[in-house]
Amino acid sequence: MNPSPPWTTLVSPAQLAAALDDPMLVVLDARFSLGDPGAGEAAWREGHVPGARYVHLDRDLSGAHVPGAGRHPWPDARAFGRSLGALGITPGHQVVAYDAADGAFAARAWCLLRMAGHRRVAVLDGGFAAWRAEGHPVDGTVPEAEPAPPYPVTFDQTRLFDAARVQAHLDAGGLLLDARGAERFRGDAEPIDARAGHVPGATSRPYAENLADGRFKPRSELAEEFAALPGGGNPLRTVAMCGSGVTACHHLLAMAHAGLEGAGLYTGSWSGWIEDPARPVATGQD
Repeated sequence: MNPSPPWTTLVSPAQLAAALDDPMLVVLDARFSLGDPGAGEAAWREGHVPGARYVHLDRDLSGAHVPGAGRHPWPDARAFGRSLGALGITPGHQVVAYDAADGAFAARAWCLLRMAGHRRVAVLDGGFAAWRAEGHPVDGTVPEAEPAPPYPVTFDQTRLFDAARVQAHLDAGGLLLDARGAERFRGDAEPIDARAGHVPGATSRPYAENLADGRFKPRSELAEEFAALPGGGNPLRTVAMCGSGVTACHHLLAMAHAGLEGAGLYTGSWSGWIEDPARPVATGQD
């Protein structure tokens, strides 16, 4: 029987631990390091939430590059459907994703599934660090997933934005929320991409502001903070971006948890924006 009620945004370590024996639960380990792309999978092999299947940001949660797609392209629907099938995920499963701690990479898995129409997907609040801190079991056995048919993925294209749609969104007075650190937004430092700065008209809100003591802030607090942004927190007038369309998903998750579901994602984000040298770049706080 499925965990009840369904988990659609966040789940606590205790809640997940109580449901591990549920045959309709699939746990995904999304730990990853941009500096060492093999580190997350190595850590999973050493120890993970019992039964967790590993998803790699580059292999499983990103697609092939096309112009403007950025460093972590949004995957093709059919290819992503095959990946979900290989993980044993069907439309009936409850999925829980986690990463090392803050949910940045797990939120990418959550966003992909949600945009594919899968409602029963959540992120483990506090990640593997919280799981271990609470003394829940850790398994070093690599699980064998029972493959399922390819998942029938149809992405919600109304919520997936390219550069042209982002510019039109800004021109219409919409909010473009940049999840990168403030120093990258201002252009003070750029450790990853070829150019520093931000999309003109974007608003800075580092994704870490969604957290307190390593966990997501309470729903009411998040709702107040998003409401204080330009546009009053209206998700239908909000598009999130970051460096490559990964940590931006953290904002979509935080907003959904606060009851503000429906925001869009600039899939190419900053790395996609600067692929065209003719696009304008802003620096500083505004």
